[in-house]
Amino acid sequence: MTTTDALPTYTPLPLPDRVQLAPDQALAEATRFLHYMRKRHSVRDFAPDPVPREVIEACIAAAGSAPSGANHQPWHFVAIADPDMKAQVRKAAEAEEETFYAGGGGEAWLRALEPIGTGAEKPHLTIAPWLIVVFAQRHGITPEGESFKHYYVPESVGIATGFLIAALHHAGLVCLTHTPNPMKFLNTLCNRPAHEKPVMILPVGYPAPDAVVPEVAKRKKPLDEIMSIF
Repeated sequence: MTTTDALPTYTPLPLPDRVQLAPDQALAEATRFLHYMRKRHSVRDFAPDPVPREVIEACIAAAGSAPSGANHQPWHFVAIADPDMKAQVRKAAEAEEETFYAGGGGEAWLRALEPIGTGAEKPHLTIAPWLIVVFAQRHGITPEGESFKHYYVPESVGIATGFLIAALHHAGLVCLTHTPNPMKFLNTLCNRPAHEKPVMILPVGYPAPDAVVPEVAKRKKPLDEIMSIF
């Protein structure tokens, strides 16, 4: 169900696409994808080079294809290229970050961030050619203005954001998962309704020639720590 189709009925369709591979092909493709995704890095040093709007639109469309609770698709993506608007986002985000790094985040959290090398200043919010703000819709609104419940909203939006990050990487771009706290200022700046909750800002673009990543970010848990088989 979508906000434009409040009362759908079940209509089965033959599976429209089949992508099944032979076992050896499946392993080869899975391994190829693993190696490619290991080349994905969270980047804070962006080049100002422009990225075509059509590329961003295609990546967000890929995110919109993600599965969701009851197919309600409880997300909205705001793509920002306007320099003045990016500057407003940065100013508001840095104000929240200054409070956080001044002690509001708590000693344990700040200590955990030390190996990442982050601070209150967020120049990537104005240097990156695009900011994509991810909103989670707490509930839907019918064309008649009536509210209806969304299901598994955090899970659904998390999956869609994962699709988006993978799509951006597949397009040769880099991004950063940025979560200033709180983020209510984004509703006003992005002209989004109160029932939508901003959950993340993704600066998106190409890496700067001198881009670096924290060494600790390359330390991934081995498979036997993240997987169990019965």
